[in-house]
Amino acid sequence: MNLIRGISGIRGIVGASLSAGEVEKYALAFSQLQKSGKILLARDSRRHGRALLQTAFTVLRAAGREVIDCDIIPTPTAQFIVKQTQLAGGIVITASHNPIEWNGMKFIDHDGCFLDGNANAALFKIADQFPDKPVSVVMDSKIETEPAEAHILHTVSLRSINRDRIAHRKFRVVVDAVNGAASVLLPALIRQLGCEVIPLYCNPDGQFPRGTEPLPYNLTELSSQVKRYHADVGFATDPDGDRLAVVDEQGAPLGEEYTLTICADGFLKENFSVHPIITNLSTTMALDRVAAKYGVSVIRTAVGEINVVNAMKLHHSELGGEGNGGVILAESHLGRDSLVGASLFLNRMSQTSDPVSAIFRLMPQFTMIKERIRLGNINSDQVIQKISTQFADIQQDHQDGLKLIWEDQWVHIRKSNTEPIIRIYGEAETRGKVQRLVESVKRMV
Repeated sequence: MNLIRGISGIRGIVGASLSAGEVEKYALAFSQLQKSGKILLARDSRRHGRALLQTAFTVLRAAGREVIDCDIIPTPTAQFIVKQTQLAGGIVITASHNPIEWNGMKFIDHDGCFLDGNANAALFKIADQFPDKPVSVVMDSKIETEPAEAHILHTVSLRSINRDRIAHRKFRVVVDAVNGAASVLLPALIRQLGCEVIPLYCNPDGQFPRGTEPLPYNLTELSSQVKRYHADVGFATDPDGDRLAVVDEQGAPLGEEYTLTICADGFLKENFSVHPIITNLSTTMALDRVAAKYGVSVIRTAVGEINVVNAMKLHHSELGGEGNGGVILAESHLGRDSLVGASLFLNRMSQTSDPVSAIFRLMPQFTMIKERIRLGNINSDQVIQKISTQFADIQQDHQDGLKLIWEDQWVHIRKSNTEPIIRIYGEAETRGKVQRLVESVKRMV
């Protein structure tokens, strides 16, 4: 399998498509691409991550760069630090939600946002000029922890968060950080908000005890612990801490699509906004219904955080995100952030005496199915053209693959940015309806 390159940076299997030599090339290319100044390095908790980070550190130092080594911190914390301390940029060694044998590099621009498509293309072009030959001697570095603490202090002080009201409720929260990058900071943040924290898988040793994506079928232990401790809510993240999923007080996963929807509901209750909410094509239409209740529009982009962020900048949006549990609050920084998501969700909980299950029932209810098909010999462009022709009389969006849109249902077919697969997402008011829709498309693939 080849190295995967796209708007999410690079990803590969360590020892196969991703080597120390690849890390060296891309770190050096990033140094040449960015303006002068310090570069931040960080990683998620995968055990091979430290060696890859030190390779990047050595290359950057040899190139004359000052480097801040933050080691294991959430990706959004790295973005926050780059923005707040006006660094030249940052590199996070992470494969996000990919399985443990994977790793990669996410590239942060000087404004704390990821490189966009054009900047990534320029970086890849520079990297392709270098030979794949890792440095022979790897330098040690001093890990700095203080910058990460500023992320917590800034988040609990956001004007969108009523810290005192949350603290008054004394919520009990179970946190499942999958032993990833949010294992320390997310529980610390929630304690700063006056809540009791029951940690689950919050040891950042890189041993992922469940599936890396915070999807309902991976959250059985979290559900069990919420019920066991009579907690008010359970939060789960992915290994690099940019996505947040929620389990209600009865141990029922809400589904990652409803993280942004409920956070948006709470935000719009207390913050009058004339600016649209920005999300991607694959996010639930429940968000549109909630936004409409407050007279706010929703604008959709191609999948990928930077696509949402660029549209947020264009439309001066205060809130955005993706239906994978990614919440973006402009007041904090322009990046998906589980710390911000947890704070906004707790704020929504504090607005009423209703439990999370009741808050969820107030949301527009839709069922989404997310399927994936390995690419193999499939030509994704031909498949999408075939489906487009077959559904020529249906409203279509071609920003990112193909989205077919009806009044009360939709299906989105696209090639993944991070894995060698085709994703097929569909949503409707009932499971039977969306299953029929998705199956009709799968048969064509």
